[in-house]
Amino acid sequence: MPDPILARAPLGQDVSYPDSYDPALLFPIDRAANREKLRIPHPWHGDDIWNAYEMSWLTPKGKPVAGVARFTFPADSPRLVESKSFKLYLNSLNEERFEHSGLVRACLARDLAEAAGAPVEVEIDTHIGQSTQLCRPMEGIRIDDADIDVSAYRPSAGLLRCQPDAALVSETLMSDLLKSNCPVTGQPDWGSVQVRYTGPQIDRAALLEYIVSLRRHNEFHEHCVEQMYCDIWQACQPESLLVYARYTRRGGLDINPWRSSRPASVSQVRTVRQ
Repeated sequence: MPDPILARAPLGQDVSYPDSYDPALLFPIDRAANREKLRIPHPWHGDDIWNAYEMSWLTPKGKPVAGVARFTFPADSPRLVESKSFKLYLNSLNEERFEHSGLVRACLARDLAEAAGAPVEVEIDTHIGQSTQLCRPMEGIRIDDADIDVSAYRPSAGLLRCQPDAALVSETLMSDLLKSNCPVTGQPDWGSVQVRYTGPQIDRAALLEYIVSLRRHNEFHEHCVEQMYCDIWQACQPESLLVYARYTRRGGLDINPWRSSRPASVSQVRTVRQ
């Protein structure tokens, strides 16, 4: 049965693009309903990091300004923002006039905090012509070459296991084979995922099978990361765990959630697909 809340969201519907600033375009979604389905082991740390590549507004003289922006939503905010509504909201700034980018940042921070129910960090870069940022793979041992037989394409936590008589290790594993689907449109969401942990050594082939099992899963990026975190924690019982996904962009936006058992920092370097 379709989610009645998502049925009201702009995602998957024909909408007119705004021609004036309108914060009411933002469509918040409570996190609680999805989290009630999970066995969350403890309070976690983390953020949902959004990058916007299609930012623009006007100077007081009507000259366009182009930029890119990063938005950091704390994982403990009560609400996330539906992605198409975010895109529409950002486009509502295209014809708005601002004295300087600081006022744009303040406007965005105010509106997004209202939608999310918590402060949202906003960074804007208007020097895009001078950017020298390079792309590189996510850090970690890439597990995608494991020779596995795959039969599960729905989330299957039972696939996860540690090595027999597993030694205690600290390692970072990564895969570029993450795929899930939008819960509204069914369109594919592609990503890379990093698993950083200390604990009994995880069976890498089993972890890859598990990551692939999300391939037909219909859920938002943030919820997929939270499910992966909970499933790995329950199955492998690490001392510490961080799960971080970097998804490719759609509609000029990419979403990069991470959850960790401890305070942590994550790389902001884009992958090649991003």
